[in-house]
Amino acid sequence: MSNAWFVTGTDTGVGKTAISCALLAAAAEAGLRTAAVKPVAAGCDDNGHNEDALQLLDCMTEPLDYAQVNPVALEAPIAPHIAAQRQGKRLQAGRLAGICRGVMMGSADFVLIEGAGGWRVPISSRETLADLAVQLQVGVILVVGMRLGCINHALLTAEAIRRDGLVLAGWVANQPGEHMACHKENLDTLQRLLPAPLLGEVPQLTPFDPAAAGKLLSLQYLMGN
Repeated sequence: MSNAWFVTGTDTGVGKTAISCALLAAAAEAGLRTAAVKPVAAGCDDNGHNEDALQLLDCMTEPLDYAQVNPVALEAPIAPHIAAQRQGKRLQAGRLAGICRGVMMGSADFVLIEGAGGWRVPISSRETLADLAVQLQVGVILVVGMRLGCINHALLTAEAIRRDGLVLAGWVANQPGEHMACHKENLDTLQRLLPAPLLGEVPQLTPFDPAAAGKLLSLQYLMGN
């Protein structure tokens, strides 16, 4: 069984990084050595560091360099392929996969590869981040932002993952903003229609605490026990 999973979301701003940090915290609490990679990040500080990547670095147990966690750090907080084009960079799924495999082959028992935005976010004129997940051949964890439209977005994403030949290993219901109307009914519908186990439900936490959120998630479906 693979020790790595690709984390994607139903959209941008649904809390992929927060949930990734919570999963890392849950895995560490279970005694696992953890690591994460944010292959492509758009939007950096003056030091060329992305906030999401820094959060992942802070939550993992294994001592990785920033460049290992975020090999492609793009300056502008815009679509990755546009940001890369503006900086004269060429993004290729194959090269990103090689970097990810280096971390996957390291000392960690539990590795997360966090995407950017949703499943079909382009990294070039020919490839999307989905191509990276396909090259890695890992299970996918879907973060569903519990807000209006989430059912359609979640089902379309699950369908795309399946069509790409990958397994939706599990999904997390995350509340990135105000509590949505008919929350329970939407959650029940998602549980009935999504072809994967619900790993947990995380309410809006202010401030967000990865350890507290991690206690709301179950790794049993991922780890096979």
